[in-house]
Amino acid sequence: MSEIDLKFDEKGLLPAVIQSASTRKVLMMAYMNAETLRMTLETGFTHFYSRSRGTIWKKGETSGNTQKVKKISYDCDSDTLLIEVDEQGPACHTGQETCFFTEIAGGDVIRQQPVAHTENILSRVYQVIQQRKRERPKESYVTSLFEKGENAFLKKIGEEGVEFTMAVVKRDRTGAIYEAADLWFHTLIALASMDIPPEEVFKELQKRR
Repeated sequence: MSEIDLKFDEKGLLPAVIQSASTRKVLMMAYMNAETLRMTLETGFTHFYSRSRGTIWKKGETSGNTQKVKKISYDCDSDTLLIEVDEQGPACHTGQETCFFTEIAGGDVIRQQPVAHTENILSRVYQVIQQRKRERPKESYVTSLFEKGENAFLKKIGEEGVEFTMAVVKRDRTGAIYEAADLWFHTLIALASMDIPPEEVFKELQKRR
């Protein structure tokens, strides 16, 4: 990659900081060499070099938690990459959304509890909704709602809220689950319209425990 004058270290590696394009959270840090950077640029998905295994690996190759590249930048010293991605699923092998979930505060190490599986699902759905909002693919239901405007998805929230309420009144367990999913889905669309990730709602819920 001499044409952009990147400064690889003595082992031919560069640290790459991975950031979510939608939530702006730093997801992880890994290493790239010239080959994995080339593969990342050519395929549009992040590829890294494993120092411990001495091998090239594609993020999500086995887990399915891929990272689609939106933008690549490098710092003023030309020795660190910043890669903005649309992520599919959690970045961390522990199941956390980000690898940076351990905090040092006042000399104490505070490890956050693992994110619940349901939270991961909501985050993944939100990420897909954000992608649909940006790219507006044809024949997408989410695209159709954004094209129609705010009243379209707000109306759906109202309708799904009524249908969920009726299912609960009837003690219809299957119906309540189905309508709750519809209600949550359209609520995520409304949140996406304001660029509010579900993690902000999770934080508010944490305050109420």
